Amino acid sequence: MTSSMVFAAAAGAAGETNSAAFFVQILPLLLIFVVFYVLLIRPQQKRAKEHQAKIEAVGKNDEVVTGGGLIGKVTKVADDHVEVELAPNVRVKALKSTLADVKSRATKPAND
Repeated sequence: MTSSMVFAAAAGAAGETNSAAFFVQILPLLLIFVVFYVLLIRPQQKRAKEHQAKIEAVGKNDEVVTGGGLIGKVTKVADDHVEVELAPNVRVKALKSTLADVKSRATKPAND
């Protein structure tokens, strides 16, 4: 009987070792995911939310930069697009989703 108790105790200890080994193997993967989330995913989501808020708040007389690199002044705002004046009497319609940046006219440039 004593030998069967020893085998049973050894089997129980092996089961605990396997679960601890599994946890030790999974721990680095979890750590890598946490680091990627904190350093890459979360800041990107924050920038995307800020950009979306700027696009939704675009108004008349704001200066915008389109995805194609055109810079102009907003003359009219609709639900899904804006009218941008690129030069005197040159106006184009641009989708709000293609705007890369919005600069409010209320702010004064740093070099003036």
